[in-house]
Amino acid sequence: MKTIEIKDIKEHLGKEVKLRGWVRNYRKASSKLRFVIFRDGTGDIQAVAFKSDMGEDNFEKVKKLTIESSVELIGIPGKHPQKEGVFEFHIKVVNIIGIAVDYPIGKKEHGPDFLLSQRHLWLRSRRQNAIMKIRHTVYFAICEYLNDKGFYRFDSPILTPNASEGTTTLFEVPYFEEGNAYLSQSGQLYLEAGIMSLGKVYDFGPVFRAEKSKTRKHLTEFWMMDAEAAFVKHEENMKIQEELIRFIIHSVINRNAKELEILERDIEKLKKADAPFKIMTHRQVIDMLKDKGVNIDYKDDFGAAEEEMITEDSEVPIFVDRWPKDIKSFYMKRDPENPDLVLGADLIAPEGFGEIIGGSQREDDHDILLERIKKEGYDLKDYQWFLDLRKYGSVPHSGFGVGLERLIQWMSGVRHIREVIPFPRLINRIYP
Repeated sequence: MKTIEIKDIKEHLGKEVKLRGWVRNYRKASSKLRFVIFRDGTGDIQAVAFKSDMGEDNFEKVKKLTIESSVELIGIPGKHPQKEGVFEFHIKVVNIIGIAVDYPIGKKEHGPDFLLSQRHLWLRSRRQNAIMKIRHTVYFAICEYLNDKGFYRFDSPILTPNASEGTTTLFEVPYFEEGNAYLSQSGQLYLEAGIMSLGKVYDFGPVFRAEKSKTRKHLTEFWMMDAEAAFVKHEENMKIQEELIRFIIHSVINRNAKELEILERDIEKLKKADAPFKIMTHRQVIDMLKDKGVNIDYKDDFGAAEEEMITEDSEVPIFVDRWPKDIKSFYMKRDPENPDLVLGADLIAPEGFGEIIGGSQREDDHDILLERIKKEGYDLKDYQWFLDLRKYGSVPHSGFGVGLERLIQWMSGVRHIREVIPFPRLINRIYP
């Protein structure tokens, strides 16, 4: 007898097959009829238990089932009698694998603290299942796009000997006789070494921020994709980012229609975002915010409220370009037409989801970078290897970083970042 998954059910209509999974819910219709909502990770299906079809012993087993019990069902899939395109499963045999006693997450509303403490179980819900499937699509769409564009996967270390931009938001880790190491905030500096070998590279993995923030957009551990490319200048860098995001939009819409429906995501808004992105300079954005009554200066960064206002009248993401050098990183290349600005841009998503990408052309001149490192007060011996990249065959190059969870928030329409990562790490939570 063939064991199948629910996602393939329509290929086996009228044939006796086996399903394995869990009971999501159940309903008593009469003394001789039960309905079991059954799931296996690939989907949900209504399983119908008629006493006359399955006999006394098997029907008694059905009556023992509880929410989240694990079972093996043998039966025949068929079309739903009333719903077009929907299928159901007529049970013949029930094999109980494990009975779940007093499952803690019930049908009533639960608060976020309770659900986060039960995160290992909360992941089984239809909503969380849908979010994780969209996460899977976004992750592989990023890799698929970059692979097709000739980028090589190049894994950077999580433990680093120095802090690339100060230690105020880094986790410090004792490291044997070497003193202290730090959990990485970004693999960018190491990727710059990779491009001198491979041309175009990216990494993808967890990064860490010891930032004491409790907003709906912050985690202490999250996933970042950083990409770097040799001989790519600022404008081309933005073009790559736009193509990547539009490819991801296509992928999510095409592969996750069911999940988007479960999450009640407005797909039309995603479709409208798949159009040429807008570009505004930092100064233009400041002028726009001032016109909206925001008290802000031309050398200020944006908070969440300002990011929401930037795209409130736009259906597509907006690149905020040409930032003041004083509020951006030392390694960003200055604008040759205005050295007070950098050749860098942040990409702000519409619908209030805020920044999803930060990128720039990198400074490729050894002497200029050396002076900046000295000005920042960094220890030169920690950055000698980084300077070597400019000393031996330097080339123009650019890169960017994508915050995976923030991007998933936008794609899925989920407002709080704690739901889009399997086990969120917050400043006040590290369990489970």
